[in-house]
Amino acid sequence: MLLTRRRLLGLALASALTACSTTPSPVAAPQTPKLLVMVVIDGLPMRQVTGYRDQFAPDGFARFLDHGRWFANAHYGHGHTVTAAGHSVMLSGAYPQRTGIISNEWRNPETGEQVYNTGDTAYQYIDSPTAPLAGTSPRNLKVETLGDVLRTRSPQSKVIGISGKDRGAILPAGHKGQAYMYMSETGRFASSTYYMQQHPQWVTDFNAAKPADAFFKKTWAPLLPEAAYARSVPDGQTWQVASGNGNRLPAVIGDKMDAPGPRFYGGLLASPFGDELTLAFARAAVKNEKLGQRGVQDILSVSLSSHDYINHAFGPESRLSHDHMLHLDRHLQAFFQFLDKEVGAGNYVLALTADHGFTDTPEWAITQGRDAGRFNSPPSLLAVNTALNQKFGVEKLARAFSASGLLLNDKLAAEKGLDFAAVQATAREELLKLPGVAAVFTREQLLGNDTTTPYLDAMRKSFDPTRAAQLQIVLKPNWVFSYRPGGSTHGSPYEYDTHVPLLFWGPGYVGQGEMKQRAEVVDLAPTLAGIAGLPAPAQAQGRDLKLKP
Repeated sequence: MLLTRRRLLGLALASALTACSTTPSPVAAPQTPKLLVMVVIDGLPMRQVTGYRDQFAPDGFARFLDHGRWFANAHYGHGHTVTAAGHSVMLSGAYPQRTGIISNEWRNPETGEQVYNTGDTAYQYIDSPTAPLAGTSPRNLKVETLGDVLRTRSPQSKVIGISGKDRGAILPAGHKGQAYMYMSETGRFASSTYYMQQHPQWVTDFNAAKPADAFFKKTWAPLLPEAAYARSVPDGQTWQVASGNGNRLPAVIGDKMDAPGPRFYGGLLASPFGDELTLAFARAAVKNEKLGQRGVQDILSVSLSSHDYINHAFGPESRLSHDHMLHLDRHLQAFFQFLDKEVGAGNYVLALTADHGFTDTPEWAITQGRDAGRFNSPPSLLAVNTALNQKFGVEKLARAFSASGLLLNDKLAAEKGLDFAAVQATAREELLKLPGVAAVFTREQLLGNDTTTPYLDAMRKSFDPTRAAQLQIVLKPNWVFSYRPGGSTHGSPYEYDTHVPLLFWGPGYVGQGEMKQRAEVVDLAPTLAGIAGLPAPAQAQGRDLKLKP
């Protein structure tokens, strides 16, 4: 009965939405598109795209699924699947082993100091406060991007990256583009002095209008009737983070606040209104920079961050995540139809992907009979150091957890006359004793040629020996590195974290239909390069998927 009711609801919704569909008809296209548009949905596993397909509008995700070319089996090839690493891959076509962006943050192996992936103290945000580890430039990105290739060949071309997160804007924009990111303290979008000394007038005008404030006290309400969410976990679970906007719908953004401020602006990102605001800024960029309308080729990257915040707080299995997908779908539909009018449906190509997937919340997974849990770093570090001290008589031989690994103090070991190989072997043994640890790979293994040991090759693709810790850790399925008792995360080499959408649309440039063969996100840059008539970035490890009709 429930399945029948669900199907009837989906059919009724699809019928109603199809009646108002405005998906453009195929049109003849010039030899190369005037504009390449990459849309990134932060933290979107492919299973959510296919799982809610019956509830989508006719021209959001359905534009790709019904009228474009899409890959049902697209994955990240690297093992530490986090935001910065994924964003470094998309338009470079290279794994993190080459991009150098091994994680969101890591520790310098020489000093132990923290490094942020796009941190660069030489530059500051424009008209906004700049925290010590704020992302301000692509200095740590070791490779060129497709935008860098384009701007080298055509300096008058524009490459713009926009995101709710600094890393989501900076890394796709590359070294020669421009990046704008949301300032969660002020509700404004800002660039940094790496790109320019002051904002263009249109950015100043956009911020002066305070568009974020328009969402103050606005209600995030479910888009569909209650029965439509029967496939998702209800609100208000004990493992769903209740801070911020709460963990139940409807939710009032800015509830119990007197006026917009940093708490409101930060909370806005964890709602559908964060996407709406980011896409409003993207529209302003297209209009005012005349992207795809100046006789040269341009690139626009828009990374929407809200889904990641929502999945972190409530889990991808939640009704809140499900409902956010539906709101996001409608926002995408409006944005795509704006591009049709502003740039012309035959003049641009769309690509949509995600920077990583998502793990189900461990507490939810346990209720489903799975072995799941949380790996808590501080007591784990203490346990390893205690064992090392007992064997070698030296304290703190393990410095800290860094990205997906444990950073050992090789200098201290040398000063004390210790055999570092023995220290490393002991640390590895102790890690393998800890709950939730499936495998620990040494630096020697990661630099070797073994391709048969499970997950070693994936972790190798995440390993930059100049930046990564000596021991790389893989947790058991459904286990997560976690710094808090609720919510969920990502970062593993398992399918739920690697399997992401890879969707294309562009009449005259891209064919139609589902592709079942495996593809990787490293293939995105070479594929877009082929469509655009450009060479792939120099360090690219992917292949052109050859999507032309």
